[in-house]
Amino acid sequence: MFVLLKGATKEQAFKIGSEIAEAVTATNPKPIKLKFEKVYLPCVLQTKKRYVGYMYESLDQKDPVFDAKGIETVRRDGCPAVAKILERSVKLLFETRDISLVKQYVQRQCVKVLEGRASVQDLTFAKEYRGSASYRPGACVPALELTRKMMAHDRRLEPRVGERVPYVIVYGSPGVPLIQLVRRPLEVLQDPALRLNATYYITKQILPPVARIFSLIGVDVFSWYQTLPRVQKWSSCPGGGAVGEESLRKGTISQYFTTLHCPVCDELTQLGVCERCRAEPQRVAVTLHHNLRMWEQQHDQLLKVCMSCSGSADRQAVCVSLDCPVLYKLFRVNRQLHNAPYLRQLLQQL
Repeated sequence: MFVLLKGATKEQAFKIGSEIAEAVTATNPKPIKLKFEKVYLPCVLQTKKRYVGYMYESLDQKDPVFDAKGIETVRRDGCPAVAKILERSVKLLFETRDISLVKQYVQRQCVKVLEGRASVQDLTFAKEYRGSASYRPGACVPALELTRKMMAHDRRLEPRVGERVPYVIVYGSPGVPLIQLVRRPLEVLQDPALRLNATYYITKQILPPVARIFSLIGVDVFSWYQTLPRVQKWSSCPGGGAVGEESLRKGTISQYFTTLHCPVCDELTQLGVCERCRAEPQRVAVTLHHNLRMWEQQHDQLLKVCMSCSGSADRQAVCVSLDCPVLYKLFRVNRQLHNAPYLRQLLQQL
């Protein structure tokens, strides 16, 4: 049972709570006893069994504990990005009481997803597979759909009953059912033609939980997203893709258009390096050399981690552990390294 104490301090709340518990206990026969549990300061009560707040269990406790029940920060049916963004947004609200700071944070995360800078691991769902006989005919369940595709390739790939099947949502043609946009995370990592469906993740997964909390104080979270510019960079260099792809099959319309960004200042240009940066060749050379060295160092460090983990001396060790963050970092660095020949070509032209 929640008791609202308007305007009370933490000390007053503990005192009043103890008095209520003692008074109720005194009116009931032994051994019935009302227990005073904790104080939430502040707190958001969304529905009967969905709430979040900073919890204090004793008067001497100085640092509160973030305690949530029933909301997406503790649920397992969403992707990690939803829980992280919601928790950080609520903490900003509790600690600063400044909606503008929450707005800036949410918009930064939306831009990160739109530009493809969010980790695939954070946008991966993992739903439980109940066995093929447990689904009705024609059921549109992502775990079942992926299992059918895997079993069409090899019948031994069927997951165990109760095993969680990871998947992501990608862009597709207009009007295509959502179930046809389901892909395995490894498919997205290995095929640059597949892009995570940023619109779906933002409008259907990330913003609704945030809106359910902030709508209680009259804030329209979806308007924050609607005012953002729709920027989606495909590649900063021509021929961008994964390492080892000599001929990339074009699968999306954006791959047929060459949109070049200056590798130094990120401005649009058709000259490789924009006119403003060409006037400072030394700065261009230092920046490009720094990027190349950074990518190579990151690649080498990640490979050492993989070799240490697998116990193999092979620098091309194959890893398929979707729970390992190094796997996603390695694929991202590999795609950056694919741009290295283009950057070296620009250095020769200075």
